[in-house]
Amino acid sequence: MLSIIQILLFILDIVWFLVIAQVILSWLVQFEVLNLRQPLVYQIWSGLNRALEPLYRPIRNILPNMGGLDLSPIVLIIAIYALRTVIVNNAGLLV
Repeated sequence: MLSIIQILLFILDIVWFLVIAQVILSWLVQFEVLNLRQPLVYQIWSGLNRALEPLYRPIRNILPNMGGLDLSPIVLIIAIYALRTVIVNNAGLLV
C-alpha cells in the first residue's frame, strides 16, 4: 500500500510542476520574453495546455468570469496541496 501512496504523491508532484511551468511560460509569453511563433516554444505551450486543460475546465466552470484573470491554476495548486496533505496524513492508517 505504501508504494501506491508514493506513486500518487509522485503523480501529484508532476502535475504541480506542470502547472507551475505553464504559469511561468504564460507570463513569459505575455511579457513578450518568449514568442509563440518559435516552434519549440509553441510545442511546449500547446503540450502543457493539452495536458492541463482537462484539469482546468471543471474549475473554470465553477469559478465566476474574472475578465482576463484566470484563477484556475491557483485553485488547482491549492487542490493538489490539499490532496497531498490528506494522503500524507492518512498514510499511517492505510499501512
